[in-house]
Amino acid sequence: MTEDPYVAHRSLLFTVAYEMLGSATDAEDVLQESWLRWSAVDRSRVRDPRSYLVRVVTRQALNRLRTVSRRREDYVGEWLPEPLLTSPDVAEDVELAESVSIAMLTVLETLGPTERAVFVLREVFELPYGEIAEVIGKSAAAVRQIGRRAREHVAARQPRVRVSRSEQQAVVERFLAALETGQLQELLAVMAPDVVLIADGGGVVAAALAPLHGSEPVAAVLARANRVAAFRTAAVWLNGAPAGRIELDGEASAVSLAVEDGLITRIYAVRNPQKLAWLDVPAELVR
Repeated sequence: MTEDPYVAHRSLLFTVAYEMLGSATDAEDVLQESWLRWSAVDRSRVRDPRSYLVRVVTRQALNRLRTVSRRREDYVGEWLPEPLLTSPDVAEDVELAESVSIAMLTVLETLGPTERAVFVLREVFELPYGEIAEVIGKSAAAVRQIGRRAREHVAARQPRVRVSRSEQQAVVERFLAALETGQLQELLAVMAPDVVLIADGGGVVAAALAPLHGSEPVAAVLARANRVAAFRTAAVWLNGAPAGRIELDGEASAVSLAVEDGLITRIYAVRNPQKLAWLDVPAELVR
């Protein structure tokens, strides 16, 4: 029997929904809704199942994004994307790895729902403007304008330096080793002077409610955490890049790093346990 197109393209559809929403949980809900719609379609009238399914998922993701955008306004503290455990293979597609990085997904949160949809579909999945126009209900000319504004917005906020996988891995290992020792100088040595720590506890566990700026205050907070809790660290692959999994008294956290010139410029620490369900089984992300 021929495999159902939905099943054949599920990893792609999940990737589209996840990049649109920054949440694997919401992405799975979108896929369930999209499956119900796909099940009711007369397949004989669908000429290109892949394209059709991407459009269905995008529309559902847009509806969900408009709903969760309002919900996130009431979120306690900083909101960060749900981290995904991934295999090193994801990093082989450099563009995909960059698009699903925690740093990029955090930037995409600053776009409006329509801008985000256009940016993701055009810049990541390279859909034609005409096809995107059908999805969002605007003209192709309007989509081009929206895409241009979105690109400019993202370019002004995304990390300007792309580091190699080996450099990222080396910095992650240095950082995790410094965390385990809790030595202030070792932590300072691996961070840029203007490093920013963004933590997401969601009001469920202890976490800074606002970004913390500067290597000295960030190092002090991390060193203090080592002294007050049993600390275990492990290097893992999250969202297509080397990252860290940290356990404080048995409570897991996921830490992703932005690196420039061999030093950490941003630390994204997800502590909200409701966002850590995807740390045990690698997610399949494809374009």
